[in-house]
Amino acid sequence: MGLILRHMERVFGLGVVPLAAGTVGLLILLKMIQRLRHKQDLQDKVVVITGASSGLGKECARVFHAAGARLILCGREQKRLQEVVEELRNQSSGKIQTYSPCTVTFDLSNTSLVSSAAEEILKCHGHVDVLINNAGISYRGNILDTHVSVQRDVMETNYFGPVALTQAILPSMVDRRSGHIVVISSVQGKISIPYRSAYSASKHATQAYFDCLRAEVGRFGLQVSVISPGYIRTNLSINAVTGDGSKYGVMDKTTAKGSDPVDVARAVLKAVCHQQKDVVLAGLLPTAAIYLRALWPALYFRLMGSRAIKEQRVKEE
Repeated sequence: MGLILRHMERVFGLGVVPLAAGTVGLLILLKMIQRLRHKQDLQDKVVVITGASSGLGKECARVFHAAGARLILCGREQKRLQEVVEELRNQSSGKIQTYSPCTVTFDLSNTSLVSSAAEEILKCHGHVDVLINNAGISYRGNILDTHVSVQRDVMETNYFGPVALTQAILPSMVDRRSGHIVVISSVQGKISIPYRSAYSASKHATQAYFDCLRAEVGRFGLQVSVISPGYIRTNLSINAVTGDGSKYGVMDKTTAKGSDPVDVARAVLKAVCHQQKDVVLAGLLPTAAIYLRALWPALYFRLMGSRAIKEQRVKEE
């Protein structure tokens, strides 16, 4: 080994440790240059955000607005959307503002209305640069007690709605050979946990669809990002539906201790700026579970079975 090291030193004129350090430094520098080269400037880019009146959607509106994007905010209630618009205007106080965020009101779960909503969206600025499919609904319930209509309703909002809107906007992006489509999925789009069947199924379908979309539209220069957060401190669990379709109305402990939605919104902004394709925003245990599901499924299934039994006992106490 000593002969090899001395030979390397004679050849390169350097010690092995400095050489290794220099190599690592060079790789890091090249990675930074690559990121800078692909960084997208969002100044005056047209960005559509669904579910923009609250939670993560509202925080995305704030960070993309601060980045100089021209926003089109979508949601079910015009009044709440307008409140966000007014807040953004106040946020821009003292700055030169050349536009006002547009709002388009529609229910994403009613896919028959999505095409007309897409037409209204495109009329705002004539095109869309970034589409952020954020709106969604969660679910808490036992499969045995859940009506299939609830499974279907969750799928309509979380899967068919974003798909319908994406496919309505997509042709205009293809024509321009430019565009970025983002979907807010979930860690539960990669692994399933007990008592979340409808939600997890919708997110698994979302992951699969947008993975296919990325492969198919890459030749047109379009970008597709799937963002998979863990728990976020929003009202998602409070507004979740149960097996009979009623409102869950409870802030789960895991949700209350989840990530700050501001941090997640910033991660979404970073994913768009750096054209990241698949982003997991979760702690060590959920991330480990994703790998465990792929590498040691038998153990993963055993752990999920134990978790289901434990949760059921807690509910019965």
